[in-house]
Amino acid sequence: MKRDIPPSPLDHMIAIVQQHVRHDDRVATAIPFLALYHSSQPTSVTRGVLKPSCCMILQGSKRVHLPDDVLDYGPGEYLVVSVDMPAAGHVVNATPDQPYLLLNIELDPSEMAAVVMEAKIDIESPQPVRGAFVGKSDPELQEALYKLVRLLDAPPQEATFLAVGVKREIIYRMLTGAGGRQLYQNIVLDQQDRGISKAIAWLKDHFDQPVKVEDLAQATNMSVSSLHHRFKAVTTMGPMQYQKQLRLQHARALLLGGDVDAGTAAYKVGYESQSQFSREYRRLFGAPPMQDMKKLRSAAV
Repeated sequence: MKRDIPPSPLDHMIAIVQQHVRHDDRVATAIPFLALYHSSQPTSVTRGVLKPSCCMILQGSKRVHLPDDVLDYGPGEYLVVSVDMPAAGHVVNATPDQPYLLLNIELDPSEMAAVVMEAKIDIESPQPVRGAFVGKSDPELQEALYKLVRLLDAPPQEATFLAVGVKREIIYRMLTGAGGRQLYQNIVLDQQDRGISKAIAWLKDHFDQPVKVEDLAQATNMSVSSLHHRFKAVTTMGPMQYQKQLRLQHARALLLGGDVDAGTAAYKVGYESQSQFSREYRRLFGAPPMQDMKKLRSAAV
């Protein structure tokens, strides 16, 4: 006699999430660090800056493009990002009957470091590793995520309070799971040597200003060669390429706001040559600035 397979935590999470987001959208929840994503069809490639987070796919699949790699992940898999990283991505598999569903959990590096210390987790001597990777959830992590998703049906005050402890368990399960080594190394390196984090923060604050690699290395107490090696190991690109992507992403946001033209946007983000700005903008986004704006606004309509 054939026995019915009981629903998995993944199945239960899908049922709950579909009750809370029924249309193609990103939905904030009563839990401050948790957002839900829903798409009933594949999407075009979009570019942006990934923030420290854990993105767990419940249904469907997605592809993320990094400068030197492509990451594919699907149901039961998660993308962990430990530093701000310019990237591109798109939903690959989604249908109206089986929409793409994703949990986005914001991560705080200091919060993850606290879990490492309090749980006395010690995996191995850390080396620089990429700040984004795909891992596969095990039953323990899925149960912890299910606890979090169940709180969506609780009163907001209760959900907000209890979610803090559940988040710590989720971090612990990720650290002790199959992808724990890579996450651990990023956390420990960030605490032991703030060089790359400091470099990223400095570039974010000064993206519109001329930068010399030598000055950035000095500000982070590293040699130029060490800065290049460690920065590329974590972000998959060099510091100047990182700054360029920040400039172009910010320029695109300014243009989407509709208050500036391409020349003004170029000047505001630090370009002295509009032709260079247009050339690099096209290389990143696939079209010149105003043509890109027309395409984005048509898609939105």
